Amino acid sequence: MSKVSFSVNGEVRDLELDTRTTLLDALREHLHLTGTKKGCDHGQCGACTVIVDGRRINACLSLAVMHEGDAITTVEGLGSPENLHPMQAAFIKHDGFQCGYCTPGQICSSVAVLEEIKAGIPSHVTADLTAASQVTPEEIRERMSGNICRCGAYSNILDAITEVAERQA
Repeated sequence: MSKVSFSVNGEVRDLELDTRTTLLDALREHLHLTGTKKGCDHGQCGACTVIVDGRRINACLSLAVMHEGDAITTVEGLGSPENLHPMQAAFIKHDGFQCGYCTPGQICSSVAVLEEIKAGIPSHVTADLTAASQVTPEEIRERMSGNICRCGAYSNILDAITEVAERQA
């Protein structure tokens, strides 16, 4: 067992966990934040995507004890039913989900993707590494490729992300 303290959705949380506990299991089982989903538990589907210190990660691949002092944002921390995050509202507007299982990971990843582009972090499809990254369908598709939607709502997800990006511009 090991003690770990990190901020989750703006609230400092202190836990005593088995050192083998993943961040995903700490969030779901110990903090009861069940918005983050366990899909494949192998880092292949993106259902467990959360934002840690501004970067998106697969929570199933990371041990909770590795995040001492980190700021973690889950889908619950982005917005509430009364005050949706713009990305959450865009997913609803554009029907960016069907069964909804992947949606929390898709939304967290989408928010982080737009921040990556704004920060000028290139992707594999960035044409000019010396120029500012642009929000294009190709960039969004490449950056979101780690988030799988088994229902196939990809075009609607792309529309939602594009709308939020255009509003931010």
